[in-house]
Amino acid sequence: MVATSKNEPNAAISSKVEALYDRYPFPPDPLIDGDPVGYNWRWHYPSAYAFCTGRAPSPLPSPLRILDAGCGTGCGTEYLVHLNPTASVTGIDLSAGALAVATDRLTRSVGEEGLARTTFEHRSIFDVADLPGDGFDLINCVGVVHHTPDPLRAVRALAARLNDGGILHLFVYASHGRWEISLMQQAISLLQPKRGGDTVDYNEGVRIGRELFAKLPEDNRLVKREASRWSQENKRDATFADMYVHPQEVDYDIPSLFELIDQSGLDFLGFSNPGNFDLSRILGNTPELLERAQALPERERYRLVELLDPDSVTHFEFFLGKGVTVTSWDDDEALLAAKVSLSQCTHGWPAMFLFDRDYMPVELGKAEHAFLTVAVDGKGTSTVREAVTASGLSLDTVRELSRKAVIVLAEA
Repeated sequence: MVATSKNEPNAAISSKVEALYDRYPFPPDPLIDGDPVGYNWRWHYPSAYAFCTGRAPSPLPSPLRILDAGCGTGCGTEYLVHLNPTASVTGIDLSAGALAVATDRLTRSVGEEGLARTTFEHRSIFDVADLPGDGFDLINCVGVVHHTPDPLRAVRALAARLNDGGILHLFVYASHGRWEISLMQQAISLLQPKRGGDTVDYNEGVRIGRELFAKLPEDNRLVKREASRWSQENKRDATFADMYVHPQEVDYDIPSLFELIDQSGLDFLGFSNPGNFDLSRILGNTPELLERAQALPERERYRLVELLDPDSVTHFEFFLGKGVTVTSWDDDEALLAAKVSLSQCTHGWPAMFLFDRDYMPVELGKAEHAFLTVAVDGKGTSTVREAVTASGLSLDTVRELSRKAVIVLAEA
């Protein structure tokens, strides 16, 4: 057991979690030689910071320090290293088996330069206070705290290692969208024999779960949900085990999620999949109710989404910050004085048809293209005033381009 007795809230639970991931290192994504495929802006510090604050980090922290807390087999770690070429990246995990895969993954994908900036440690999330060095500017913790015996304590431990002005990206499971998963987890647990006291036979749990899905009626609600939503990724035993035979899981709804956030000592900066919480996709056919819904307080709007469309809310991914200020750009003069650049997570330039940070299409008009041309040619030194003068673009459209992350603004 890697967690120290002084920090570990429940060694029995954590030892089971450690054993699961030693048996089934997770995520089980294939190892590749060369750069990681695709792009995830949440792991690119300047893009994540701009999403949280409305502006570019200026200046970029030097040295930029990133922690991947509960890094598993390094699927996120390799992106954090690849997308942040000046960063020092530390990955920690409870499972030595997962860390062995992570080391192999990064050896193949980021090269000697990337490896020189990367450190892996066999360490519990509850032991982050003992990590050497200063605090971190970005902490990535995806799919971890809900598997700990004390999620709030885990978040607070991470918060204590966050630099002032730093951001924490969290991902936790949602109860409504995982209702069928929870039922199957409980069923497998009842049918699964114990061995050696509380020791769990995870191989047997996977076998029982697959047998249930194979033999239950096709119209069974649990079978139908597995087939329609999860079956492709669950072809791998490691993914199936993580989903259905995990020894520890805490799921959240909006009220319990914000109870966790409010007690964390950090500020909520927004869901990193904001489109999922756009009420117009649910109530767009009833303008009256949409207007009422949009007038609700923020948390009640989020609550309405999970109540009306529970299947779409299988998890919550969001940013928290410590001492982070947000720039709204409501003031025209401040906006005109701002420096503008094309977002690094915008793809397709100089075409009239671009893809934003989430690979959603953005069609540019002539004025928008002229505005972006000034921004690109200026390499981050042009002001919004200069680009607006050259293009005739309205300030409201500039704000919309910023909201869509097509551009990034920096304070003068």
